[in-house]
Formats: sequence, C-alpha cells, structure tokens
Amino acid sequence: MVEYTVNKGKINFTHKVKPMLETKYQWRNRQIREHVEVLEGKRSPTILLYNATYLHAILKQWVKGNIWIYQDRIVYAGEKMPEFVDGQCEIVDCENMLLVPGYFEPHAHPFQLYNPLTFSFYASSFGTTILINDNLPLVLNLNRRQGFMFLGKMDRLPVSMYWWSRFDGQTEIWSQDRTFSNSNVKAWLEHRQVVQGGELTGWPKLMDGDDLLLHWIQETKRLNKRVEGHFPGASEKTLSKLKLLGVDGDHEAMTGEEVKRRMMLGYTVTLRYSSIRPDLPNILEEIKTLGIQSYDSFLLTTDGSPPAFYEAGVVDRLIKIAIEKEVPPIDAYLMATWNPARHFHLEHLYGLIATGRVANINFLENEDNPRPVSVLSKGQWIKKNNKLELDLKDFTEDMEEYFPPLSIDWELSLDDMQFSMPFGIKMENAVITKPYSITIDLNVEEISGDTDECFLMYLDRKGKFRINTLLKGFAKNLDGFATSFNNSGDLILIGKSKQNMLKAFRRMKELGGGIVLAEDDEIIFELPLPIGGMFSDLPMEDLIEKEKELRNLLFERGYSFDDPVYTMLFLPSTHLPYIRITPVGIFDVMKKRVLFPAIMR
Repeated sequence: MVEYTVNKGKINFTHKVKPMLETKYQWRNRQIREHVEVLEGKRSPTILLYNATYLHAILKQWVKGNIWIYQDRIVYAGEKMPEFVDGQCEIVDCENMLLVPGYFEPHAHPFQLYNPLTFSFYASSFGTTILINDNLPLVLNLNRRQGFMFLGKMDRLPVSMYWWSRFDGQTEIWSQDRTFSNSNVKAWLEHRQVVQGGELTGWPKLMDGDDLLLHWIQETKRLNKRVEGHFPGASEKTLSKLKLLGVDGDHEAMTGEEVKRRMMLGYTVTLRYSSIRPDLPNILEEIKTLGIQSYDSFLLTTDGSPPAFYEAGVVDRLIKIAIEKEVPPIDAYLMATWNPARHFHLEHLYGLIATGRVANINFLENEDNPRPVSVLSKGQWIKKNNKLELDLKDFTEDMEEYFPPLSIDWELSLDDMQFSMPFGIKMENAVITKPYSITIDLNVEEISGDTDECFLMYLDRKGKFRINTLLKGFAKNLDGFATSFNNSGDLILIGKSKQNMLKAFRRMKELGGGIVLAEDDEIIFELPLPIGGMFSDLPMEDLIEKEKELRNLLFERGYSFDDPVYTMLFLPSTHLPYIRITPVGIFDVMKKRVLFPAIMR
C-alpha cells in the first residue's frame, strides 16, 4: 500500500528522481545533447531494460530488443546494447515480461470525492500514467493565475497530467459571463498543458447560434487541439451538424449502432465503462455483430467514476474487458495507448516504446493480463514486482493553498425550512430528474416514513439564498443528510426530519465541508471534505471504504439506484434533463428557463 502522511487538506509524498521541468516535456538544449551523448557512448543510460519483448504500436507487433532510458526519456529501443554503462545505471532483465506503453485515461474527472493527487497516484499503480483531466472545478473555484499555478504543480508529479478546457459551467451560475469570459477561455485553451476544448455539455446553445461558443471551438482548432463532445442520444443529423461545427470526438455512445453512427461521420469514439454507464461489454459485442473490425478510432474511459468503482482497477480493467470480449489483444492495448496519443497529438511523447518518447512503460506477466507487475512513469518506478516504490512523504502539495476548507459563518434555523412549492423533483434514475406535483402536507416537521419523498434544500455556500422543495425517489427512511459535494459547490440537505437535517448541516459546518448522515438525533456517518468542502484528503484505499459505507447506509434507507455519489454531484447539473435545482432556482433544462427563482435569506 502507498504510504501517505495526511494533515488536514495537505498530502505529502516522495519521489526518488528529480521532477521534470515545468515546461511540458520540451527538453532544454543541454538535456537533448545529453540524450544524444548516450547514443554516442559518451554518457551512460540511467536505466537499461534488456531482453525485452515490447509492443510496437506502429508495427502492431511484439518485438524483441533493449531499451535505454536516460532520466525520463527513452533514448533508444532496438537490438543494440549501449557502448557505455556506468555503475549508477540500473540494469533490468526483462525476460519473461511483456512491455507496453503507459495507459491513458482520456476523460478523467479527478475531483469525484478524491482529488488529482490521490487519484493520479492510485491510477498509476495500475499502469494508468497519462491522464487528460477536467478543469471545471479549477475554473469555478480558482482565478486564472491560481489555476495555472495548480497546473504547474501537477506537471511536476511523476504522473503525466494534461487537461481540457470547459466552455460552460454545466449548471446555471450567477457569474457565468465572468467565469467563462472570452479572455479566460482563450487563456486556458492556450495553456501548454491543455490539449482539448470541451466537453461540450452546452452544445444546444451552439446549435441555437451561440457564436462565442463557435469562436472558442475555432480557436481550439487553430491551436491544433481537439474538441470533445457530450452528445447522448444524438441523431445522425445532429452529429453531422456538430461535426461541421468542429467537434472531433464523443464519449456518449451507449450502443453499437451509436458507435457506428459516430465512426461513419469521422468521430474518435471513446468507449465507456463507468459506474452509471457500464456499456463497454455490450458495445464490444454489438460492434462485432455489426461487422466492425477496425479499432483504430476507439479510446477507453472510466469517465470519472466514484472511488469504489476503482477498487477493481482503472484503465487496465477496461483493456481486460476488451480482451475477454475477443478484441485482438494488440488492438485492446492500442485503444489505451497509441490511439489516445495520436488523437491528442501527443504521439511524439506517448503511446509508443521508441526513441524520444517519455519513459512510461508497463511490465506485464502475459498478454491476457493488462494489470502490470511493474510500472515506470517519467523514468521513475511507481511499482516494481508488485511492490509500490513511491514513498509519498517528502513531495508536498498543499491543496489548501488552492482549495481552503469551507467556512460557513452563518446559521440555519427552522425558519429557513418552510416548504410551499407546488411541485417537487422526482428521480427517474441516479441522475435524471423530472418535475412532479406535490400532494402531501408540507406543514410538518417530519414526512411520513411510508413515502419515498424527502425535504430538499439547496443553500448558497455563503448563506445568501435558498431553494426549498421535495425530492422523490431518493430514500424512504432517511432522517437527515447534508453534503457540500456537488457540481456547483453549494450545499444540499435532504431528509424526512427537519431537526435531523439541521443536525447534519451543523456537523458539516463544523467539519469545514463534507457528507453527513444524522438519524434519531445522532450522527451515524461523516466523511470530511477538507479540500474546499468538496474533496477528500484520504488515500484512495481509505476513501473507497468510506464510500462503500455511505452507499450501504443509503441503500438501507431506501436509495434504489446505482450511484448516490453521482446523484449528489449532478443534482444542479443542467447538461442533464429535465429539471434541476441550481444556484438561480429550479431550472427547466429543455425550455432553458427558471421555473422558480432562488429566495434570498
């Protein structure tokens, strides 16, 4: 297990090789000359991998040879041995091993209770060492300077961290025009660690003639970067229009037919296996039935699933599913290595074990098992012979510098808990909500336990406004629940008992943010979220256990869907139908209008 030292909001970890330069793998002239000197026999490699059988992505073959690594870069891969090897060079016999490039997670949301540090280190232990990350929490919570400083610190991790730039907030926020100003969006797009624009959750606005959004797409294309869609259920005509408007890829295909539709139009199609959309096995079976034999335009993603989902692995798990569904093993590996490298124009750095690439290499016991026994990332051992090598104590990143603990300096009382709205929000599944007419008496302190309706309060984190209604389908016997984890960063209270909702809120306030359950005037569960009130500082292994405990408690109290974490996250999210509770009020997504505005406190 990775050894962590955790203080409130602070995670310390060690690396044994000095970090790379802040510039994104643009080596200085002096460094490049040193790389050439290794080839000339004037300088020793730092790691020599010999007797290696490794996957060559361009040949689509397993080849034999020796791999010379100098610091973080592969300087040679082929049949020759170096002319000069000094006593400091680590020599590794790779006989009986298969070597593949480090895996990509091309669509990471690294803020799903976990944070980018804990998730990236956990993922790297499973061989996923290149992550393309969502910047939405950075844009919503940090100013531009802070956001770019955060990216710089992430760049110095032993894992390769890239980002995409959002064009909208995925919910209705008061500061939309300021947060997503033209200057802000363009500055993010131009950042060297940003490789993509999107994802386009606000694509209906683009279709309706939003020229500023089209301008940002044009700028993304001018910078030779990709644009990612978000098009669940889109028709051929809609997908064709969006292709004309500049979109390159999409991760929302749920069937083989939807995959083929995107392929026919030239999209890169990211196949998904996540907690709420575990579509990959069925899709692979269906595309085989459709006669699709080319996998060159496919990528693989877990789409930012909650912690417990990753107990069984990260992208290695998806490669394993592909092999089990009779995808040729080499194609299965390329979907997680060479294909994403080419898609993001990073093939000069990743996806190939060859001269000039970053030394991200996974060591496998056999072709059918993509779980690596050893992992190299940026020339550093993440794991060796199934033992984690990183000592995470000395490398310090203070998350509080960017995401200070949630400070709630206001009180909530029963006077705020007046409910009179004529309709509530009904859950159709874990993330889709519709309006429904309220028929029960709201002038009560507790809702009867024989119904699946609960009080629902949405509170601005600064205490300026509130929205009170009912939520149907979340639970049947939940007394009080409070969370500061959701897409908008505000506060949500749910429950049948106003007193227990208040108790959960007050404990959440004491924690500086978190998830709290109260029952019979007692706190029965709490998960502190000290990083901005939104993210945990726990190691992934511990966070997985806490999430499993939370899920079990909610299931026992009548939660009947797949994923309560996603339910919390997406309650304010306007990229999903049909009705959402947002900072501006109850919002009709389809008609794009506020049905009931938020009430000032």
